[in-house]
Amino acid sequence: MPELIETLDDASFDEYITSNPKPVLVDFWASWCGPCKTIVPILEEIAAEYSDRVSIGKLNIDESLSTPQRFSIMSIPTLLLFQKGDLMLRIVGAKSKRQLLAYLQPYL
Repeated sequence: MPELIETLDDASFDEYITSNPKPVLVDFWASWCGPCKTIVPILEEIAAEYSDRVSIGKLNIDESLSTPQRFSIMSIPTLLLFQKGDLMLRIVGAKSKRQLLAYLQPYL
């Protein structure tokens, strides 16, 4: 079974967000970030339940430095939603599944 959440880096980021036919939600995170860890199961649930409507990727800000800088990521977790490469939505901080789906609903 393929991974539901794609691991991204500076090299793969642009192609992933521009070539994907579905909206793409990217989680900017780090291994030392407690709130980042709390949203992982929520993102996995959304990835499984909405796999036909949204793609989810994750980018470690400690391993890939230029992409977070490009999008002015100042705190994590930060979730960015793209449609055909265009930034549509920015969500900062850990949110519940209900809150995330409320933000995402107009794009699904």
